[in-house]
Parts: sequence; structure tokens; C-alpha cells
Amino acid sequence: MMAKKLTGVEARAHELDTIAAVLPMERRDELAELLTDQDIDTLRHLVNEGMGENTLRALTSDLAYLQAWSLAATTKSLPWPAPEALLLKFVAHHLWDPAKRENDPEHGMPSAVEQKLRSQGFLKVAGPHAPDTVRRRLATWSTLTKWRGLSGAFPSPALKSAIRLAVRATPRPRKRKSAKAVTGDVLARMLATCASGSLRDLRDRAILMVAFASGGRRRSEIAGLRREQLTVEPPIAVEDGPPLPSLAIHLGRTKTSGADHDEVVYLTGRPVEALNAWMDAARIDKGSVFRKVDRWGNVSKRVLDPKSVNDIVKQRAALAGLDPEEFSAHGLRSGYLTEAANRGIPLPEAMEQSRHRSVQQASSYYNNATRRSGRAARLL
Repeated sequence: MMAKKLTGVEARAHELDTIAAVLPMERRDELAELLTDQDIDTLRHLVNEGMGENTLRALTSDLAYLQAWSLAATTKSLPWPAPEALLLKFVAHHLWDPAKRENDPEHGMPSAVEQKLRSQGFLKVAGPHAPDTVRRRLATWSTLTKWRGLSGAFPSPALKSAIRLAVRATPRPRKRKSAKAVTGDVLARMLATCASGSLRDLRDRAILMVAFASGGRRRSEIAGLRREQLTVEPPIAVEDGPPLPSLAIHLGRTKTSGADHDEVVYLTGRPVEALNAWMDAARIDKGSVFRKVDRWGNVSKRVLDPKSVNDIVKQRAALAGLDPEEFSAHGLRSGYLTEAANRGIPLPEAMEQSRHRSVQQASSYYNNATRRSGRAARLL
């Protein structure tokens, strides 16, 4: 029996399936409609080259949005390379002045384009986009252009000027990824909600403690943690008690490390005990460390989604009587550095554990902690 010949869209959907293990995509069919054959080839190439999963997800999301916007705004797929006029149109559609929009309905993104993107689920914001989002999507557009061996108008002075002027016209306060840091006292309140001994409580306790104590690991690193990355280290001797268990986490390639560099962080004491308690109870001796637990207490073989780590932080915050809107998984990362500053741990030592590469970024948490309690803030 002859195999059915796949259409262009079906073939692209099949190709997306082949990389779904590395690049999960819930909107496969829609992406197959939007993306071109060359787009799919580019994604497959990046998967084979070992590009980080988070980077691939962000790139695919940006590419899909750009294609959807181009079809809605020009009725044509993205041109390669993009002319300067199209880049300027993209900026004008996404960075605009809300006050001027009230008197001029044509200012900003045209209503027909907006309705099309909203109906497809691509446009969710009510006003102009965040400047960082626009810059990131333009950067993705530029990168994809270079990967095709082309040069676009992205360095254009006119484009840079348009972005600068548009940002001035749409000022907005810069927000942290987590409104509040999960410092030691906040973490203690969250951990107190994990005291029942159930599998879900054991898992969440281990997630919170490991993510925080390992330097504020990113949610993708926690969700993707595997048993094979863990190495038992010799116990740490202490003066006033029994030796503390120690564990090394081999992170491999991270967001800020080189392709061939194996990042390693260490856990000591209670976090190791919490992690071992979860793995023993869930009988995890290989593969993914943190997994889904259903309502009946059954442990799935499926890896925990990075979004689930964020949901767990918010759920535990709510159970602790805190506002879940004020906390996120990134709060564990900022909280680690803030707590280190509060306890007088030198910045270089804290950065060895957090694996921050930017002293400026890491020191901002230190500066905030010391400024708030320092003499300069207590002159009266």
C-alpha cells in the first residue's frame, strides 16, 4: 500500500514533531501553517547544534509572532532580508503613545491587524508592547537573517532613532521578574506548608530548598534536573554536630556558560536531606528528578514543566498567607543573593554558587539589601 504523500503544511507539522522532544510546542498545527519550510530547517539545524532549550523556545515563539504579524499587516510572509520600511512599521505598530491614540485611532497598530493577532492568540497586551519585548523580537529577526547568510537594515540609524523616540513616548516603570525576593524568612514560611509528608509536599519542599540553596537556580534547570547530574560528595565536618551530607549538581551548559563548560554547584545539609527524602519516597533512581504527582499521589514518568515550578512557588506562597502575585520562581534566584547580602557573604563567594556572570546584575541585589538597612537610609 502506497504511503500518503504529505502536503506542505502536513510535512512541516511532521518535522515539528521530530524536534518536539527538545522543543515542546502545544500549537504545532498553527506553527506549521505560519512557519515556512526554511524556518523549520533552521529550527532543526539549531536543535542539532545543541542550542539551549529555553533559547529555542523563545526564538520559535518570536519567529511565530513575527510571521503572524507580517501576514496580518502586509498579507505576506516575512521577507528575507526585511527592508527598513518594514522594520519601522513593526516599531510603529508596537511602540506607540496611548495619549495620542485616544485622539488618533490610526496611531499605533491598526485595529484590523490587532484583531487578527488577538483572534490567533498572539496579541494579549492591551496597550503598547514593552520596549524589551520589541527589542528582543527585532534581535531574533536580525539573528535569523544572519543565519540565512543575509544582512538586513537592523543597524540602520533610522531604526535605532525610531526605537529611542518611541520608548520616550511610552515610558513605563521597569519591573523585576519577581516583585519580591524569596528571602530566608519567606522561604521558611513556604517550607512550613510542606509538612504533611505527602509525596507532593516532599517534592515541593525539595524543589524550594534545592532551587534556593544551589544559588537560585532557574526554573528550567530545576525542572530539567536529572539523577545523572547528581554526584555524592564527602560529608562536610562541622564543630557542633554530625557531618553534613554534600552533593554536587553538574549543570552542564547553562544560559551564561560556554558550550563545553560544565557548571557545578553544591548542596550541603538540609537541602540534600530534602532531595534524598523525595527521591527515596518517589523511588527515583534515574532520569528526571522532579516529576508530576497526580491527585491520587501517583508519580508520573513525565518531567516537570518549567512553568510548574513557577506555579509551585505561587501555590506555596498562597498557602503561607502571602500574596502569590508578588512571588515567582525567579524570586528564589534574587532571594538567594539578597539573603547572601543580608548575611554578609562576600559577593564573589555568592556568585560562585549562583553562577552569575555579570557583577553588575548580581551586585544590584546586594546594593538593594545594604541600601535599605544602611546608614544612608536612616539619617532621620
